[in-house]
Amino acid sequence: MVYNVGANLFKVNELFNTDPLPVSDNHPPTIIVVHPKERRRKCTVEPLRGIAGFEFRNFKPGCPVKRLENYVRLAMDGPLLTRDDADRGLLVLDATWRHVAPMEEAYSHVEKRSLPIWKTAYPRISKMFDDPAGGLATIEALFLACHQVGRETEGLLDDYHWKEEFLRLNGMPTKL
Repeated sequence: MVYNVGANLFKVNELFNTDPLPVSDNHPPTIIVVHPKERRRKCTVEPLRGIAGFEFRNFKPGCPVKRLENYVRLAMDGPLLTRDDADRGLLVLDATWRHVAPMEEAYSHVEKRSLPIWKTAYPRISKMFDDPAGGLATIEALFLACHQVGRETEGLLDDYHWKEEFLRLNGMPTKL
């Protein structure tokens, strides 16, 4: 399988080195910032609340945000997230595509990193706003980001209703 990332073409084995990496705890926690209009019952990362290594924050439009050092922010554009980013924290913005722009502006001080193009299994249906091609559900993006930097992914998708379909669509084993 070949992925097109920006102007670069990557084969799966180039993106995902299959050599096992030691799991490292030498990185800041993953911060998930949730937009106030995000419905918790539909939130794909909600099952991660209270789990070590994940910190949830509420986004308050118009309010200043705490400056983050040694973090990268998942975004649709920017350099590809790689294992060189393994010692940095991940900042994940959890919102519908319609509401993410003010969050991106508030966290513009955090370097952006993009993910390879994967297919989403999340049934996105918006009658008011076009979802971007290559957009993923938050839990899908978080899984892929952790995989990219060599972090543990076991259990991340356990409560995700579309886990097997997401993995199947992207050529991954459905039993992780």
